[in-house]
Amino acid sequence: MLKIALPNKGRLAQDTRELFNDAGLEVRALSERALTASLGGVFEAIFVRAQDIPEFVCDGAADVGITGLDLVTESNRPLDCRLDLGFGKCRLVVAARDEGAPSSLTALPDGLRVATAFPGVAARFFRDAGKSVELVPVSGAAEIAPHLGIADVIVDLVSTGSTLKTNGLREVQTILTSTAQLVVASDRAAWPADKASALDELTMALESVLRARGQRYLMANVPRAKLDEIKQVIPGLNGPTVIDILNGGTHVAVHAVVPAASIYRTIAALKSLGGEGILVTRIERLMQ
Repeated sequence: MLKIALPNKGRLAQDTRELFNDAGLEVRALSERALTASLGGVFEAIFVRAQDIPEFVCDGAADVGITGLDLVTESNRPLDCRLDLGFGKCRLVVAARDEGAPSSLTALPDGLRVATAFPGVAARFFRDAGKSVELVPVSGAAEIAPHLGIADVIVDLVSTGSTLKTNGLREVQTILTSTAQLVVASDRAAWPADKASALDELTMALESVLRARGQRYLMANVPRAKLDEIKQVIPGLNGPTVIDILNGGTHVAVHAVVPAASIYRTIAALKSLGGEGILVTRIERLMQ
């Protein structure tokens, strides 16, 4: 049985639980404060801080884990990102006070004090950029540091950038873009075959749910004579499935997976080509 380290709180924890539930691996814990749980009776979960998950996985306390790429990079541990889960998207940026802020990294002078909760990433970034800086580690609220005079610039996470703007800061450069990742130790080649197989099954289950998100299954009856035009409207994954209708005469049924974001345009285009009986449904999983 794989032991999976999951975030114990916050939005990352909520999105992770939702993903596992959708994959048929419902979190079954004895209580809301339980430190362990069964995942659909197939895997075992342990709940820890997101920033501790790289250590748990590398040290063997967990076989795999889910945490942000920013925390994986900060840990600098030998981990492989097995699957990008897509949620929890944010950016780690260099930011300075808006008044007189440099327009680029090269314009930053040496000797600056940098406040950050990511001292490892920040140190490597400025070193690779050829900049000499003094790091000021903070545990949170780095954006206040320049106003208190304890730092000149910050390295911090942003989603929309509104917090920086509210605090009179402006982005200078993005260091990395982070999303939630399914991570494993780099030495997993030594795993027994059954554990490696379980990891493949877990990856496939989660990936099928992620692939289905943002997609819809569309069915419609359309004129056979318009099929060439309809294939341009609903190309599907490998082209639409075309099915003869019993006593359908000049009409056939077409089925296809289409992007949810443009479904209203797709329906309008099908209607203009004589489509009727159009049905759109959600997809729980999509395998390729």
